[in-house]
Amino acid sequence: MDNSRRKNLKKIGTGLLAVPTFSTSAFLLDSCSSPSKGKEMGSEDNASAPLFFGISLAQWSLHRSFFGKSRELGWAKFQEMITKDADSVLQGELKPINFAEITRQTYGIDAVEYVNQFFKDKSENMDYMSDLKGRADGEGVKSQLIMVDGEGNLGDTDESKRMMAVENHYKWVDAAKYLGCHSIRVNAGGQGSSQEVADAAIQGLGKLSEYGASNEINIIVENHGSYSSDGKWLSNVIGSVNNEYCGTLPDFGNFCVEGGESGCEVEYDRYVGTRELMPYAKGVSAKSHEFDVDGNEVNTDYVKMLKIVKGAGYSGYVGIEYEGGGLSEEEGIKMTKSLLEKAGKAV
Repeated sequence: MDNSRRKNLKKIGTGLLAVPTFSTSAFLLDSCSSPSKGKEMGSEDNASAPLFFGISLAQWSLHRSFFGKSRELGWAKFQEMITKDADSVLQGELKPINFAEITRQTYGIDAVEYVNQFFKDKSENMDYMSDLKGRADGEGVKSQLIMVDGEGNLGDTDESKRMMAVENHYKWVDAAKYLGCHSIRVNAGGQGSSQEVADAAIQGLGKLSEYGASNEINIIVENHGSYSSDGKWLSNVIGSVNNEYCGTLPDFGNFCVEGGESGCEVEYDRYVGTRELMPYAKGVSAKSHEFDVDGNEVNTDYVKMLKIVKGAGYSGYVGIEYEGGGLSEEEGIKMTKSLLEKAGKAV
């Protein structure tokens, strides 16, 4: 990154305010510390709310409405297009720049979680970033985090590729700082044995967390497939990094350790995994796909999950991440919000 551009981003941010991985299967089918450490997560903004947590909306919940017909492309073609011209895949009826307004006006939610795939080439575009920030501020919407994909794996066992991945993430730390976020979500994957990838991830996350700490931005890892979906593995990695600005983003539904042609072949127990990741959580992702007639998510017991979250002493935001195909995105988001409110009051 051009150092002058990075300094400009930080300077402007200070002046105003002191491709989840786009998995092939998801595209084709539907197309290190406790929370009290590191940067605070804004739970004080919800002190008067009846729930023990705030509710945010993950931008990925609207990916069908943002990508539109580009979702019908093959995976390779989609990746080619988003790499050459990120805006070329934004063919939907909704525009990502309006995310904060949609979140507040359509869903009555006051916090957002961005996904870098919707502004992949704009982290250093000050006109765009200023507009994005201004829209959130204008709606009274708090920017929570940026989910970062496509910048390399921090658990890559090739040192040169791992260091490139670390440096690729610096601009997103700067962007998160400018927007007023507390974290960026990264990927700790890699090729090799469990121990080899763990050792590499500890180094990669450790290096990036140093930069994050210097900007008061947390580096958080989601259970996001392969080794990272093993709760014990990921919690051990974060514990070994031993940096208060390095943590986790437990996702209620991403515990597939080994996939196959017919779907997930080996799945880690989602309740065990969430319990293992919560001591390091700086965010929580409420994944939803399908609901029964009573409005409950058919794959995840939300009451059971939120008891685990509450038991860990967490009081930050829980992000809605609807990925189902049976309902419209609007219906799915609203049902997930209602379920979080119902289950949250039950615990």
